[in-house]
Amino acid sequence: MNFAVLAVVVLAGLVGPLLAYPRGWHVPVVLGELLMGILLGTTGVGYLDASDPTFTFLAEVGFGLVMFLAGAHVPVRDVNLQRSLGRGIARAALVGAGSAVLGVVLAAVFGTGNAALYAVLMASSSALLILPIISSLDLGGPQVLALLPQVAIADAACIVALPLVIDPVHVGRAALGALAVILIGAALFGVLLLLERKGYRRRLHNVSEERNFALELRISLVMLFLLAAVASWSRVSVMLAGFAFGLAVGAIGEPRKRLARQLFGLTEGFLGPLFFVWLGASLDLSALAARPSLILLGLLLGLGALLSHWLASLTGQPLGLSTLAAAQLGVPVAAATIGTTLNVLAPGEAAALILGALVTIVVATVAGGAAARHQRVGARPAAGPADPDVPEAPRSP
Repeated sequence: MNFAVLAVVVLAGLVGPLLAYPRGWHVPVVLGELLMGILLGTTGVGYLDASDPTFTFLAEVGFGLVMFLAGAHVPVRDVNLQRSLGRGIARAALVGAGSAVLGVVLAAVFGTGNAALYAVLMASSSALLILPIISSLDLGGPQVLALLPQVAIADAACIVALPLVIDPVHVGRAALGALAVILIGAALFGVLLLLERKGYRRRLHNVSEERNFALELRISLVMLFLLAAVASWSRVSVMLAGFAFGLAVGAIGEPRKRLARQLFGLTEGFLGPLFFVWLGASLDLSALAARPSLILLGLLLGLGALLSHWLASLTGQPLGLSTLAAAQLGVPVAAATIGTTLNVLAPGEAAALILGALVTIVVATVAGGAAARHQRVGARPAAGPADPDVPEAPRSP
């Protein structure tokens, strides 16, 4: 890899914001980055070599940072999330049960033996994708607030479960590695909480801001990379390391606007797009053309995710929000990345996993827009003069 290739990768990443710019489309930024990677990589013209060690390592760093932001996006300290925790666990468990059944069916029909992997994929939700959709569409109300714990629980559980199901032969090693990463992440949370309560973090912040040292960013990256080193040493994906550290930082709850801007700029401006372009370049969609059954597998994985999440509507959740909860990104991307690295997926199967995720993103985006329109219509005041003796109905937050 050289600077010319790096310039092309960054330029390709700009297609993501271009596609996402029209607000009415609600297109995730990563979609354009993936498409450009596909066009420039193995499936397309072959300009980008996803097997290049430097390219691969930078993409892994980007993956860790993307998952860090996903963990930090989970509203751990939100009071409404805590109040709805029981209902969120029940709904996530119901979705998980439905996904387990569908996973067994799909693995048997296609003869892949990956029932557990398919179940985890279909049960997953993407906080990194769903929370910005809710924010951009100004969705609110008690039903939306009750959705947050379901998404957070499903996201966290599936991220922990993925390393255990994607390589069953080494499940013992993966379990120990995942446990080590989680325990170290919990220890880091304890250290950060102690530093916050003692006031050391604020002093560090003041010195860093006054002298332009960026100390919080540097220390955060040290902790993240050390946790990623433990994950790599124990043969666990950096996905779990990034997510665990993101949860730890987010759970502290103190305002970190400067650190958030720095990490957001580093991730979303460079390493995050680089990762998604690399992922697109590593996918071999020609294998899908050679095995049309894999296209059907991808479509059915997306449909299965929707069906399993629709089970939550049995508990009173609006169908549109159940559809929105089915949006998945991080777990399928991680499965494709890890599966490609470990060579545990059949040729073209990684692309099928991404296809399933894209199905959920498209349908969830449409459902989110419909929910926003319905909410605006419901909040619109009735025609005619207002009655001064009748108080105005409260609006959804």
